[in-house]
Amino acid sequence: MKKILGLMLVAVAFSSQAAFVHPLDFNNSAEQQKVVLDYIKEKVKHEYCDGPVDLCQPTTLRMMEKENLRAFKELTKATNRPMLDQMIENYCHSSIDMCNYITINLMYKENLKASDEELSW
Repeated sequence: MKKILGLMLVAVAFSSQAAFVHPLDFNNSAEQQKVVLDYIKEKVKHEYCDGPVDLCQPTTLRMMEKENLRAFKELTKATNRPMLDQMIENYCHSSIDMCNYITINLMYKENLKASDEELSW
């Protein structure tokens, strides 16, 4: 009985985590909007409240949530899906836990800009 109860608690804990939504797969439905907002809120809370530096103040959390949402909306207009996929792979599916829309958007824009540049004197 204790094992079953323990497994149920683990299942509930994992099911309550909001999922990352790929910006180019976003269909703007109310359901997906809620998933994106939940992911952003959970991620920001984790980054600013559970880390070694306590920055867990309502002002900081709301500001970073808004910036993440702004970055997500910008990413829905990305024009280079392979590059965006690579940024998501780098920051979401690796040992560095930087899977937030601000970082992905920043690195996507920098890589997009760098792809048009060449080394010169």
